[in-house]
Amino acid sequence: MTAASPLRVSAPARIASPRRYVLCRPDHFEVTYAINPWMDPAAPVDRARALAQWEILRATLEAHGHTVETVPGEPGLPDMVFAANSGIVIGGHALSARFAHPERAAEGPAFHRWFAARELRALAAAAETNEGEGDFAFAGQRILAGVGFRCSPAAHAEVERYFDLPVVSLELVDPRFYHLDTALMVLDDTTVAYYPAAFSAAARDVLNALYPDAILADGNDAVCFGLNGLSDGEHVFLDPGATGLIAQLRARGFVPVPLDLSELRKGGGGVKCCVLELHTRRDTTVR
Repeated sequence: MTAASPLRVSAPARIASPRRYVLCRPDHFEVTYAINPWMDPAAPVDRARALAQWEILRATLEAHGHTVETVPGEPGLPDMVFAANSGIVIGGHALSARFAHPERAAEGPAFHRWFAARELRALAAAAETNEGEGDFAFAGQRILAGVGFRCSPAAHAEVERYFDLPVVSLELVDPRFYHLDTALMVLDDTTVAYYPAAFSAAARDVLNALYPDAILADGNDAVCFGLNGLSDGEHVFLDPGATGLIAQLRARGFVPVPLDLSELRKGGGGVKCCVLELHTRRDTTVR
């Protein structure tokens, strides 16, 4: 290398780890009500296309070495396909959801029955609204939690007590990004990607302090649900429209895996909304 040659800094090697995921087939998916800005009951839904896209999601996760379990959907619960909202599962403990809107209220007990039938220590959320991994993101050393639209500070306290992990509250301010998982994605225990404009100034300060090297998504990445993605530590499953985010992920050594869930997005959900992770607890030092 000559004195004039630029110094090349290679991206760190990423390591995928096998995960356990829970999905729910969209056999009953439709949009007959509007409880978020993305839902339009007047817009037609192609359920066959939604099922085909969901099957590709399931097959892709399995092809990358992950275990996928499927919860049967129930008639009258069209949003049950968005399994991430069903609860939080860490280290064999499950806290099932309590939904903000009556249209989804029955989903909490439906998933709770499934949790209880498995080898999980299951507890139903108390009186406070808690929409599972929609607003709670396990980040190894801590749980990041959204507040402002669907989840209350009291629910954050309940999650902190139950899982004995620190919960970091982050205020959401844009109604289009009503759940944390629409505006922030955990890539590994120390790396996140997020859309700054979805958060209050105080929340942005917290995120910058915790994750100074975070990937910052732009408005295009956010509105196509690019941040509603899923990472196994190396592969990142996300919407193909998030072109800026995809480029940044590649530059950081991650491997983007584009998945089109445009039909299910009519209900306000993308890749992550469709996937609940059964997390393995890792004993790490909280910083």
